[in-house]
Amino acid sequence: MEGTNPFEMGAATEVFGLDRPELPGRPYHLEVCGPGPVSMRQGFFQLTPTAPLARLLHMDTVIVPGHPSPGNAASPELLDVLRSCHRRGARIVSFCSGAIVLAEAGLLDGRRATTHWRYVDELRAFPEVRVEPNVLFVEDDGVFTAAGSAAALDLSLHLIRLDKGEDAVNIVARRLLFAAHRTGDQRQFVDPPTTRAVTSTPSLDQVQTYALARLETPLTVKELAEVAQTSVTTFHRWFKKASGQTPQQWLILQRTNRARALLETTDDSVELIAETCGLGTAANLRSHIRRHLGTTPSAYRSAFRANIAIASGA
Repeated sequence: MEGTNPFEMGAATEVFGLDRPELPGRPYHLEVCGPGPVSMRQGFFQLTPTAPLARLLHMDTVIVPGHPSPGNAASPELLDVLRSCHRRGARIVSFCSGAIVLAEAGLLDGRRATTHWRYVDELRAFPEVRVEPNVLFVEDDGVFTAAGSAAALDLSLHLIRLDKGEDAVNIVARRLLFAAHRTGDQRQFVDPPTTRAVTSTPSLDQVQTYALARLETPLTVKELAEVAQTSVTTFHRWFKKASGQTPQQWLILQRTNRARALLETTDDSVELIAETCGLGTAANLRSHIRRHLGTTPSAYRSAFRANIAIASGA
């Protein structure tokens, strides 16, 4: 769209448009669709789409990278194309103010959605939308919305996780020099994850590396504080400031991600995976998998392998 923010456009093209032969399965094919050459935000440069809007009707995933003027409705042509894409089963995604375009198309009616905090009031002007104002991204029945800027990368990595698994996310995150595991329900206002120390203690990276090597053991905050050479209270405050999560939240997420990777790559039982990842029991594993993925371990394993088989042409 005319006046689109180039950052969100760049996030989509960086994650899905670059050649990444190291990723499993069929590679992503990206096309930029629009009505013709458009000026990016503030007119610094122009972008020429590679295909017309109608090309979106052939896409499996459609990303709306922003609404440059939320007070003015998007073009009827764009809204009609988005409705048609949704009807035929495409995965619909918005970054930042792009959620307002989806709302104008009626695709967020009755659904949870988020946007950048600056545009929350504009999104709330659509009474059928269940606005989640503080999260980084949210999914509701195949429609994904992300808050602004860096949250577009968070959601993009989440989509890769759904398509190709945990190992693929780590590959792309390393290429991006970006944290692979910011969850969608993390608040928009926290300090971003960093690997720099915020005190003279060992860096966050050192503490996390220590923990990741011992996920199967009953790690405690006290033990991690000793690694950081600080008190439990100071460590808890330091860790949350540096990572955006409490130590307990981070540990549970890493154990769940480890379990997800084992579900994808092994035939180990749920009980063995729970023990290997430090989640204790199969019941705990099922609880955390359902919380983070909205499904059961066995259903996730089956669905992931079916998706990989389809992507590989098997």
